[in-house]
Amino acid sequence: MSEIEPVGHLYGIESGRYDANDNWQPERVVAFRIIKKTPRRIYYDADLYRGQPNIRFVNRQVIESKGEITRRSGAWWEPDLQLYVKPPQTWPPQPDLDIARLKAEMAAAHPDRGGSGAEFIAARARYEQAKAVAP
Repeated sequence: MSEIEPVGHLYGIESGRYDANDNWQPERVVAFRIIKKTPRRIYYDADLYRGQPNIRFVNRQVIESKGEITRRSGAWWEPDLQLYVKPPQTWPPQPDLDIARLKAEMAAAHPDRGGSGAEFIAARARYEQAKAVAP
């Protein structure tokens, strides 16, 4: 019995967008199936939604040596503008939602309590961001 070679993928980041119901869909990592590898190029299917093949390619030596590549002819909204060999580990960044802890850190960083102005500003920004995102 012959073994089937696993299909490889390249990974990109789809930017956040509003769907048809005006609900915000956050950024996400998407996988593009590799169609073929040659010594110079990696061909992949860039279609995510239409169901029709959209074959594109990237320079194999560059992406394999650096782990990522930016397509020259890509537009900013295309999820395959920046491609990665492995899925990005820190994407999308998850905000820290422990409001009580962030509030305590903000208070401790205040200049009246021994902190610096820069520390307080950074702590307040984290606190405000968490408050805006928290349910």
